[in-house]
Amino acid sequence: MTPWDKFKATAFLRLYTFTKIPLIWWISPSVEEMSVHRGVVSIPLTRKTKNHLNAMYFGALAIGAEMVVALRAVKSIQDNKAPVDYIFKDFKANFLKRAEGDVHFICEQGQAVEALLQQALSSDERVTETFKSYAIVPSKDPKEIVAEFEVTLSMKKRKPKA
Repeated sequence: MTPWDKFKATAFLRLYTFTKIPLIWWISPSVEEMSVHRGVVSIPLTRKTKNHLNAMYFGALAIGAEMVVALRAVKSIQDNKAPVDYIFKDFKANFLKRAEGDVHFICEQGQAVEALLQQALSSDERVTETFKSYAIVPSKDPKEIVAEFEVTLSMKKRKPKA
C-alpha cells in the first residue's frame, strides 16, 4: 500500500466515522494496510485512549477490533454498490498483555468478509459470520500479540422502499 493509498484510506475512515460514528473519529484511527486479504488499523495511545495504568483502555481496544473488520465490510459494500446493512452481533476478547503504545489491529480474513457480502446479496435472509482479529504494539514487539478478538458480523440486504 503506497503512502498515497494509506492517506486516502485514512481520510475515508475519518470522514466516514466523523459523519456516522463520531466516537471512533475522536480517537484518531489510521489505516496502515488494506488489501483483499488483510487489514491493519492503528489507534494511537493518547490521553483519549489510555487508562490509569498508561495502557490502552479496553474500550479503545474494542473499537479497534470492531473497526478492522468493519472497514473491510464498508469498503466491500461501497465497491459493489451493494444495498446492504451491517451490524455486529457479538464480541469476545482475550486481553493477554497491557497495550503500552500505539496499537495495530489486524484481521486476515478480508476474503471471508467479501464472501459474506456476496452471500447477503444473494439472500433475503440475514447472514452472520464470526471473524478473528488480534492486536500488537509494534513499538514494543511487532510479533507479540497483546489481545485476540472475535466479532460476529451480521449483514442483510436492504428491502426496496415501497
